[in-house]
Amino acid sequence: MYRAIAANKRNTVLIMAVFVALISAIGYTVSLYFNNTSVVFWVIAGAALYALIQYFAASSLAIAVSGAQEIEKKDNPRLFRIVENLAITLGIPTPKVYIIQDPAPNAFATGRDPKHAVVAATTGILEVMDDRELEAVMAHEMGHVQNYDIRVSMIAFGLVSVIGILADVVMRMFFFGDNRRDNNANPIVLILGLVVVILAPIIAAIVQLAISRQREYLADATSVVTTHDSDAMVDALRKLEAYGRPMKRQNTSAAHMFLNDPLKPGILSRLFSTHPPLADRIKRLQTNAKHF
Repeated sequence: MYRAIAANKRNTVLIMAVFVALISAIGYTVSLYFNNTSVVFWVIAGAALYALIQYFAASSLAIAVSGAQEIEKKDNPRLFRIVENLAITLGIPTPKVYIIQDPAPNAFATGRDPKHAVVAATTGILEVMDDRELEAVMAHEMGHVQNYDIRVSMIAFGLVSVIGILADVVMRMFFFGDNRRDNNANPIVLILGLVVVILAPIIAAIVQLAISRQREYLADATSVVTTHDSDAMVDALRKLEAYGRPMKRQNTSAAHMFLNDPLKPGILSRLFSTHPPLADRIKRLQTNAKHF
């Protein structure tokens, strides 16, 4: 598990390098368009500032868009005690606990690090899960905290957002820009620019999806290692299969933070889902039960 945490910290640097390269490619395209190499540095600086703001604001944003409300122990002793006990077991500070008034069974974790972490559960998951299953679910979410998945996810989300915005701006500039560009601009430059702005968001999204899906598998495994009960996590995932539904308040920007995909299912949502299929997660747990 410690190797996984160390790998996550290394992955943070790698992810940032990949996204900086993509942002630089977009910036270079814009510099060719305006024939001004300094544009690259302005694009990178602006993207870094936006990503930094996202990094510190993502938790508050996730809480706001989900409608989560912070609770104290007296508000829901069952959930609060489970989170407290798991924090002691994992050796991390007890995160703030939130409840979302939603019949869809789900949960999420967010925050910059274990000292600034938040865990939330819907009223739906509190109703359908027994104590063993709820403990497994919250161990999964707190596994994201312990493994620094929340930091990796937030950085990835922030940089994907940057690339999407930049690509959109550059695309509009190419098609609807004024005459500030060189009228004799090489058409190859324009074609290259279009290729970059089309591919960059796709590559960024694929990287984010790969990260999110692997983090879900790792958090499932962390839950089993923490509770010493693989059946509890398997049973919880089966209940998600049986009772899962889209959440009332949906937001694609926060979907990757949840235990189960909170969005309305569709062809594109399945293709670009940040979560591996529940059946695959169950199969992995059952296959590796003896190793745990």
